[in-house]
Amino acid sequence: MKLRDAVDLLVLAAVWGASFLFMRIAAPEFGSVVLVQLRVTIGALFLLPIFMVRGQISELRIHWKKLGLLGAINSAIPFCLLTYSTLYLTGGFASILNATAPLFGALIAWLWLADKLNGSRIAGLLIGLAGVITLVWNKIGLDAGDVTVAVFAAILASAFYGVGANYTKRHVGDVSSLAIATGSQISAAIVLLPAAIIQWPTGPISAAAWISVAIMGVASTGIAYLLYFRLIANVGPAKAISVTYLVPVFAVFWGAMFIDESVTTTMIFGCAIILIGTSLATGALPLARKSGLGRPQG
Repeated sequence: MKLRDAVDLLVLAAVWGASFLFMRIAAPEFGSVVLVQLRVTIGALFLLPIFMVRGQISELRIHWKKLGLLGAINSAIPFCLLTYSTLYLTGGFASILNATAPLFGALIAWLWLADKLNGSRIAGLLIGLAGVITLVWNKIGLDAGDVTVAVFAAILASAFYGVGANYTKRHVGDVSSLAIATGSQISAAIVLLPAAIIQWPTGPISAAAWISVAIMGVASTGIAYLLYFRLIANVGPAKAISVTYLVPVFAVFWGAMFIDESVTTTMIFGCAIILIGTSLATGALPLARKSGLGRPQG
């Protein structure tokens, strides 16, 4: 990975980690759907002028159907699921569950793109699953109610991210990262608009919530998706989605610093297992380098 790609990865992890903090602040006031609709709309409005100045509008006309679907599966749906999860889980906890996205990315690449899964990567999938079980063991159950739903919502969001990364590689790999980022956010905003209008909050919204959604829209969505799709183009979806290795570190740090979120031993242990598993599943941490096992595929 080149230095520029490594810097992109680090910045992306920081701003996506911060998004969990902002979700925790703003979601109770806006609700998940309205917050996400505002987030993607602001992101689209931030990206659109840049896109127009570069004269790439033709890409939207040509690829609008593909970008429309990508906006739904990689932004609208997983954003809503993750935002909902932060109503009942800490941002740090939700971000650790979100770190399973590379596991889904590797599994879907194997099922859909015929990407090879050797022994090292299969072991990674199993280890990652064990990490998830460790993390959520005390959170799920018939008596856990909304918390159980929130856990599965966060995991389902990760699955959608895995689908989105592979869909990008297969169907829009020849589209510029700016067009992908802009088109997907526009389509996500359109998809969510009817539900957002119906669910618009009736009570007053605090300044902190508005500031949070504004920063999420510009930094955690507009700028972040430029970086993310550029990474997919430069290093491939499996390595790009590995940004989720770093996101929990930043999410836990921001949450503990600004809203006093607690960090438990179970969170640290579960996160470590998940990250080991995802590293193996994506080939970033091969079990046997000399024999060639575990090398990144593609």
